[in-house]
Amino acid sequence: MKVLYIHQYFVTPDQPGGTRSYWFAKEMVNRGYEVVMITSTNSIHNIPCRVKIDGIDVIYVRNKYSNYFTPFQKVKSFLLFMYSSIKEAIKESDVDIVYATSTPLTIGGIALWLKFRKHWKYIFEVRDLWPEFPIQIGAIKNRLAIWLLRKFEKMIYKGAEHVVTLSPGMRDGVLKTGIPLYKVSVIPNMSKPDSFFPHDVSETIIERFRIDMNKFNLIHFGSMGIANGLEYIIKTAKLLKEQHVDDVNFIFLGDGATLPVLKSMVEEYELHNVQFLGNHKMKVVSEIVNCCDISITSFKNLPILNTNSPNKLFDSLSAGKPIVVNSAGWTKDLVEKQNCGFYVDPNDPQDFVDKIIGIKNDNALLAEWGHNARVLSERVFDKSRLIQQLILLIDKYGGNA
Repeated sequence: MKVLYIHQYFVTPDQPGGTRSYWFAKEMVNRGYEVVMITSTNSIHNIPCRVKIDGIDVIYVRNKYSNYFTPFQKVKSFLLFMYSSIKEAIKESDVDIVYATSTPLTIGGIALWLKFRKHWKYIFEVRDLWPEFPIQIGAIKNRLAIWLLRKFEKMIYKGAEHVVTLSPGMRDGVLKTGIPLYKVSVIPNMSKPDSFFPHDVSETIIERFRIDMNKFNLIHFGSMGIANGLEYIIKTAKLLKEQHVDDVNFIFLGDGATLPVLKSMVEEYELHNVQFLGNHKMKVVSEIVNCCDISITSFKNLPILNTNSPNKLFDSLSAGKPIVVNSAGWTKDLVEKQNCGFYVDPNDPQDFVDKIIGIKNDNALLAEWGHNARVLSERVFDKSRLIQQLILLIDKYGGNA
């Protein structure tokens, strides 16, 4: 079977970023499928180019993109990737199924075009509910644009053989467009127990990044965009300073549009309990997370963000770290029902302060939460289990069922 996989932000474990598409594609290759991945890059000079990565045929098209782009620049990047991908895709032959993963929504446009032009069936994966997400954060306000994008969204869902979502909330968002339940599945982001796991801390990492192991370290790793609402964490750090709680430290790993704002806030408040450690490949991230006591999953207080399925949550579960969440969606239900962390009010940093003070010296409770997190990652969210669910869909709609 030949699978054409389209993902604008495909990365391998040796690169910063989410590796869901890599693991899916690699398992397809392991099962004998031919997998062609179309993605983008800024760093390769001879573009387009085709390279083999762990058995995956990866076609790179040039497409500049940055978290610091303006909305206009982002839209331009999305449309250029759409054009370049179609240009490369039509050169392929004997494709059995297209697997198109958002964001952005324009990825669905590629799959839709290929269905009508080449008669290739496609499965569409929803990683964020577009256009609802940019509407709620205020990035799209024009009524005509909103109407057109919602029509486009429904066309993409309707044209797909099947729609894969990453959370129950995303599934519900797709169903609200009129798509029948039988056509939608939930395959959440996966834990990677072999990449993130509890083990002895690395003295090299501690020295390299100057992590004070005598403090209670909380970490946020991954995207640092507007949607993450990370100002909340800085305000929490400020309150801890004002209340003379000196044994708590916040660590940020990653990059994003709000990083300069966060650094400016730290400087303005003269905070010494916040560290920004940069953007790193998975191995380094795993080692730094292992040095920390708690992992934070943060989002702005918007209804649409309650549907998110963040990679950092599942990597933290694998690492055996207690989880703090501040969105009142399925992640809150998860950490509370599975007893692997706690929820804090996204509008009240003092609530976070009070809960940190209440648990930072409770080693037994922290150990229990961490144990439960690891067990959950292995029994429910292990990547081998979730990959199998996707393979069944590929087989069913690609012709191997």
